[in-house]
Amino acid sequence: MQGQDWIESAGELFEAAMFGGDTSALDRSDDVLNAVEAPLSMARGKVLHVRFLNDREENSQELVLFERAAELYERLGDASGEADALFWVGCWHQVVKGDGATGRPYFERSYALAKSVDDRMTMSYAIRHLGFADKDAGHFDQARERLTESVTLRREIGFRPGEAAGLVALAYLAAETGDPSAAFHHLDEAQSVAESCGAKAVSGWIEQARTLIRS
Repeated sequence: MQGQDWIESAGELFEAAMFGGDTSALDRSDDVLNAVEAPLSMARGKVLHVRFLNDREENSQELVLFERAAELYERLGDASGEADALFWVGCWHQVVKGDGATGRPYFERSYALAKSVDDRMTMSYAIRHLGFADKDAGHFDQARERLTESVTLRREIGFRPGEAAGLVALAYLAAETGDPSAAFHHLDEAQSVAESCGAKAVSGWIEQARTLIRS
């Protein structure tokens, strides 16, 4: 059902409750409106997150939107949607606030929910950011395992730009743990993947990584 169809359905349910005396229509309209609001909240939150990445100006409304989406998806019984929203709540804490410890339980819950419905895209995001949390905590072996799992998941579903980005993360970890040879190997592989799918932004990250690792 498209967005306009959802709105029309809610209108019909209002008419049924208001004029037809069908009180059960009220509960049904809640589900319809939640199904409209949840993805809209997600979309608005993601736009605010990208704006933060561009200008580094925090907007607390981002967290409000993702938390609202998680609540609505839970009401709808949409495990995949809830997993995605919980990931972004965790991302707000980890990336915007620099608090990976607070973000960790959201990533863990996101991963578990996504795995329960075989949502490997969301799994790949949640496990990636758990890897970042491990790296920041100095748990490098665990971080490597989780970042590698993220790359594997993305490769399995054909998410090529994400695969390339994951290889960049592995390169930074290799460099940080004293293995520049492995780091450049990851970057070479990342470059090949990025070029194959036209991921120009990731290619820029790769060149930046090469410069930083050489220095």
